[in-house]
Amino acid sequence: MADWTETYRPRTLSEVRGNDKARDAFEEWARSWDDHREAVVLHGSPGVGKTSAAHALANDMGWETVELNASDQRTADVIERFAGRAARNATLGGSAVGGGAAGGDTASRQLVILDEADNIHGNYDRGGASAITKLVKESGQPIVLIANDYYDMARGLRNATREIEFRDISARSIVPVLRDVCRKEGIEFESDALSEIAERNRGDLRGAINDLQAAAEGRDSITVEDVVTGDRDKALGLFPFLDAVLKEESAEEALQSAYAVDETPDDLTKWIENNLLDVYDPRETVRAYDFLANADVWLGRVRATQNYSYWRYATDNAAAGVAAARDETKGGWTRYNRPQFWSSSDATADEVVGRIAAASGCSVATARREVLPFLQAVTHHCKPRELTVAMAAAYELDEAGVAFVTGSGESTNKVASIVEDAQILRDERMEDNAEGAFAASAGRRDGDLVEERDDENASDGRPGSDVDDGSAVGEDTAGESGGEVIEEEADDDDGQAGLGDFV
Repeated sequence: MADWTETYRPRTLSEVRGNDKARDAFEEWARSWDDHREAVVLHGSPGVGKTSAAHALANDMGWETVELNASDQRTADVIERFAGRAARNATLGGSAVGGGAAGGDTASRQLVILDEADNIHGNYDRGGASAITKLVKESGQPIVLIANDYYDMARGLRNATREIEFRDISARSIVPVLRDVCRKEGIEFESDALSEIAERNRGDLRGAINDLQAAAEGRDSITVEDVVTGDRDKALGLFPFLDAVLKEESAEEALQSAYAVDETPDDLTKWIENNLLDVYDPRETVRAYDFLANADVWLGRVRATQNYSYWRYATDNAAAGVAAARDETKGGWTRYNRPQFWSSSDATADEVVGRIAAASGCSVATARREVLPFLQAVTHHCKPRELTVAMAAAYELDEAGVAFVTGSGESTNKVASIVEDAQILRDERMEDNAEGAFAASAGRRDGDLVEERDDENASDGRPGSDVDDGSAVGEDTAGESGGEVIEEEADDDDGQAGLGDFV
C-alpha cells in the first residue's frame, strides 16, 4: 500500500490546510522575491506541512526545486557543491539559469529547500551553519529553510532571513482532510472515528493521515472501535522532558521520555546539566553530576569512534540516572534556560575557548571539552560573584564571553557589572606589577647615582676610600630588588595561567 502522506501531499498552496495566514505570507514572499531577495524560514512543529508547502509553492510558481535534507551530510563543502551552485544561478549540471537577474524569467528559477536548518551542529555538520548564512546573503535564487525550532538556528542565520510560523493544525481542520482521503480511497467512515484520530494527534496532520491509513488497512469502512491507535507516539517537548527528569518521573519513566524527545543525547545532556542547579538540592546535585559525568564519557566515545550505538548508555545516565538521583518529586514552575551550544560557527564560543587555551597553556580541544564545562559549572548564573569576576579578569572576557560561560543574559546589569569589576581587577594587577618594576628601576638608578657621586669624590680628592665598596653595595641592592620583582612577576604569571588564578 502506498504511503498516503505522499499520495495526498498538497500539490498547490491552495490545498495546504490549517495555516491560511502562513500560506498567504509564503505566497506573497515568493511573488515579491525580486523586490526583497530574502531567504525565508518556515518553522513550526513536525507534521504541520512546512515542507509540503515549499514544494506546493514551487509547483504554483513553475520553479525547479533543489532539496538538501537531514539525511545528507551538510558540511560547508556539500552545501556549496549542491545548494550553493543552485543559489548562484546554475543548475546541477552547471548550465546558467536566467532567473537570477532582476526581471528575469521567474519560471526558470530554482527554489533551494534546506530542511532541518535548526539541526546543523557538531563535527558532522562542520562549517554548515556558516556556509548557509553566507549562502542566504549571496543567493541569486529563492531559498526556503525548514525548521522545527526557530530559536535553535544560529542568530546570524535568523537575522539574515524572513520568518513565517506554521502553527499546529487544529482537529477541526484535520477532520476534512481525513474525510477527503477516505472518499478518494473509497472507504466508508464514522464521523466520530475521524474526530478521534484528529484529537489524538493533537495538531499533527501527517500523523493523523498515518493513523488513518493504519486503521483502514484491510477494511472498507472505519468505525470508532477500529481506531485503536491510542495515543500515538509524539515528540515530547524539551520543557516537559526537563520536568519529567528533574521533577516528576521515576528513572524508568524518565528514560522513556528521553526516547520521545526529538533531540540527540548530547543536546539532552546539555539541557539537563544547564538547568540541574535550579531544581536539585546540593546532595541530589552531587549524585546527579556523577551520572552526567558518565554520560559525558559515553558521548566522548561516540565522538571518538563514530559508533552511535553508545548513545543509549549516555541517555541511560543523563535521563534515568539524573532522575534516580532525586530524593522526591518537585513542585512549582521553573524557568528553564537554553544551554549554550558551541558550534564551529559560533564566534563567541571560539573566542572564549581560544582565550582559555592561551591562558591555560592547553590545546583548544582540551579547553573546550574539559576546562570550559568546569568554568560553566562553578560560575553558573554568575554565582559566586567574586569567582565570576576573577574568571572574567583572568581570561579578559567581555559581556558576550561572560554570558556564554555563565548562561546569564548578555545584556543584563549583572553581567555588565561583572565585566566592569573584572577590568578594575586587571588594572589593579597591572598597577601592582608596574610598581614593582618602577621600584627595580629606582634601585638601579640609586646604585648608579652612588657610583657617580663616589667617582666625583675621588676626582675632587675628597675622602672616598670606600667608593668601591659603596658601589658594590648599590649594585647588590639593585640586583636583590630586581630579583624580587622578577620572582613576583613569575609567581603572578603562574597564577594567571589557567584555573589557579581564581580558584
